[in-house]
Amino acid sequence: MASVEGVLHLIQAIGEREVDALMANAGHGLGGSFLAQDFDEILHVINTNIVGTVHLVQHVARGMVARARGRILVTGSVAGFIPGSFQAVYNGTKAFIDSFSIALRNELKGTDVTISCLMPGPTETDFFERADMVATRVGQAPKADPADVARIGFEAMLKGEADVVAGLKNKLEVALSKVMPSQAVAQRHRRLAEPRGQK
Repeated sequence: MASVEGVLHLIQAIGEREVDALMANAGHGLGGSFLAQDFDEILHVINTNIVGTVHLVQHVARGMVARARGRILVTGSVAGFIPGSFQAVYNGTKAFIDSFSIALRNELKGTDVTISCLMPGPTETDFFERADMVATRVGQAPKADPADVARIGFEAMLKGEADVVAGLKNKLEVALSKVMPSQAVAQRHRRLAEPRGQK
């Protein structure tokens, strides 16, 4: 999903088969100071989280609309609501995905194809290790069970719901992000995502 070639390979593997449900769950994080990050790693995050997801969704959704049926679940994130200090590129990509999913859902009204956006918070996966964020407050804090998050998203997709924020704590985070000044939200995120030992 991190390259056009990779998405084309998947599309070729699908071939002429009808896709009734798509769960676009590819995602890659990158923690630390933006200025210290390797640009190839930054591009990998953007290509995985945005380019690959958008490319695959467009291909699959065209077939679904032609058949007048289909369900798509896109994994966004509560991070998309938060200016993510020390996780700026990842949060920016998730802001795109959250917005894209809602907009596409509106475009597809009346087609019998639904787009649902799952917006989880920190989840117990390899994400934080791969994003080099183990030595952060969020990396060391308790996280949601991935099976619970997946169930919530899958059920939302089957019901054709527009979007779902997984977990009460994450719903509160989203609500706070909508009423607090953006700089205060960014500072709050900084305390969670800044590597230990940095100021």
